Amino acid sequence: MRILTGIQPSGALHLGNYFGAMRPAIELQQEGEAFYFIANYHSMTSLTDAQLRRQYTLDVALDFLACGLNPAKCVFWVQSDVPEVAELAWLLSTVTPMGLLERCHSFKDKAAKLGEGEIGSVNHGLFAYPVLMAADILAFDSNVVPVGKDQKQHLEVTRDIAGKFNQQYGQTFVIPEPRIREEGAAVPGLDGQKMSKSYSNTIEIFGEEKATRKKIMGIVMDSRPPAEPKPDADKNLAVQLLKLVAPANVAADFEHRLRAGGLGYGDLKKALFEHYWQHFAAARTRRTELAANLDHVSQLLSTGAEQARAVATKVLDRAKRASGLK
Repeated sequence: MRILTGIQPSGALHLGNYFGAMRPAIELQQEGEAFYFIANYHSMTSLTDAQLRRQYTLDVALDFLACGLNPAKCVFWVQSDVPEVAELAWLLSTVTPMGLLERCHSFKDKAAKLGEGEIGSVNHGLFAYPVLMAADILAFDSNVVPVGKDQKQHLEVTRDIAGKFNQQYGQTFVIPEPRIREEGAAVPGLDGQKMSKSYSNTIEIFGEEKATRKKIMGIVMDSRPPAEPKPDADKNLAVQLLKLVAPANVAADFEHRLRAGGLGYGDLKKALFEHYWQHFAAARTRRTELAANLDHVSQLLSTGAEQARAVATKVLDRAKRASGLK
């Protein structure tokens, strides 16, 4: 079983990224052939600063490796180091109906935000995003693709595109199956909405200590005094986050104390920070070591790209022969 997933280098990775995508991906290394890439092509639809793209790409590599991604158990590379994917995207685009892309939420949401009459400013990359995503998946004969609920539609599009190509030119691509991530898919941010860089409500995985402490201590709570019982303790934002980073029995104890009354919000937020800081302590040390040896990191990514290209070249060649390009 070949498993494939990617993550965009669009800014500092946060707890939502970690619990929603990174940790599940790291755990999947044990289940089959794991292919993981940093989707820097995809970042071009919204990020236009070249230097930031380079920095964010390196940061994603450091973060993933620090958190437990093992290059001995997976193939790990930067998307643009496997140009066969971009070429395959063109082949796939020739069998992809415009209507299929117009119905994709990535395009519809952006168009809706722009308003009627401004749809012409949506770049082609955003419109064709699902075709490049299909190429990412199909280029590696992927069997299983872990996706969040917000990406489920794009995987269905991948399956449609592969089916159309196979129908047009004969059996060429493996049809992938989705694995929908449920747990951690909607990690709450500092304002109670889904944690997202778009909302500026994130807690970074490797945030600076003083700044992160200030963020957590600044979480807004209601005005009920400490002595008052909180029957809705399970809905408290700090409790929800504590359940992610603290041992289960510790989080349960804080929830019980909050529900019973007598626990101050300040003490609860202090506990949240301390457990967050401890949860990533070993990874933080590992990241510092990796950042001090960037040549090693570069070599790991280069080796991963070579391994990925060996697979993608064969798939692209198969598609070109099937469609008469060879």
